Amino acid sequence: MNNDLLEVKQELDTLIQKLVALRKEMAKVIIGQEETIEHLLITFLAGGHALLEGVPGLAKTLMIKTLAQTIDLKFNRVQFTPDLMPSDIIGTEILEEDHTTGKKFFQFKKGPIFANIILADEINRTPPKTQAALLEAMQEFEVTYSGKTYSLDKPFFILATQNPIEQSGTFPLPEAQQDRFLFYIKIGYPTASEENLILKNTTSTKLKTVNQILTGKDIQRLQNFVREVPISDNLINWVGTLVRSTRPKTTTHEYVKKWVSWGAGPRAGQAMILTAKARALQAGRLAVTFEDLKHVAYPVLRHRIIINFRAEAEGLSADHVTKHLIEIIKIPS
Repeated sequence: MNNDLLEVKQELDTLIQKLVALRKEMAKVIIGQEETIEHLLITFLAGGHALLEGVPGLAKTLMIKTLAQTIDLKFNRVQFTPDLMPSDIIGTEILEEDHTTGKKFFQFKKGPIFANIILADEINRTPPKTQAALLEAMQEFEVTYSGKTYSLDKPFFILATQNPIEQSGTFPLPEAQQDRFLFYIKIGYPTASEENLILKNTTSTKLKTVNQILTGKDIQRLQNFVREVPISDNLINWVGTLVRSTRPKTTTHEYVKKWVSWGAGPRAGQAMILTAKARALQAGRLAVTFEDLKHVAYPVLRHRIIINFRAEAEGLSADHVTKHLIEIIKIPS
């Protein structure tokens, strides 16, 4: 092994160890939720955004804030409300005066979107016009105001939360905007032992603090390494077959035709491969396995498969469709 390859291997090993240390730091504050934390880190390594859904009290906001504290990046939280305007997120022009010349001019004042990690809390509580203000930022990593484009600092992540219970006064995210999220993460209740530990740790005077583990440069290096993780053509073909099988108009699977209105687009396949690479790298493996793809298929397809009213009445979800397809579609030999 030449010196250049040896240095790259050493750098990668160091970064993977930092990921392990980061998870240990988060475990000081967040009890349980290992899979959710893993999914958040996969989102970061793949360079995407995540939508988190869970009932109140499951530490969605705390989890994101704790993750932001372990990374040396600028963090902003935006509480989405019905009266929130696009300018409250992007920014606005204010009238300034040059005290030397007395000349007045407009100066763009940047909004909270100009940070590296954005917590969009309860994103479904704000009207579609304000939700749409995030679209350009999420996809193009830039925002436009008064005809002028402003670039956002990288790395850039939007982590949005929503409450599945209260639907009164909410505005469901349009499919086009949901598709911008790499992962749709559903957070469940803790186990009995985890809940007892939560009750014990959060009602005492001892406050847990976390240390910064990763820098923005570390994240960008990891993102570059993720894209270099190899995946076999057989697995790529399986991903393509799975995604195409979710489309009721072209699929040969009667289950999909019966329960699905709209299937996933090509972006789903891209997301599956990229997040599977990130999962493999996070585990210290330099190749994607079938288990990686099966694991990421659910949060990738959850918001990209639109089931019909009949399926909703029967209590079926997009996860049921994904599970069915994974079980019957075999890997090409």
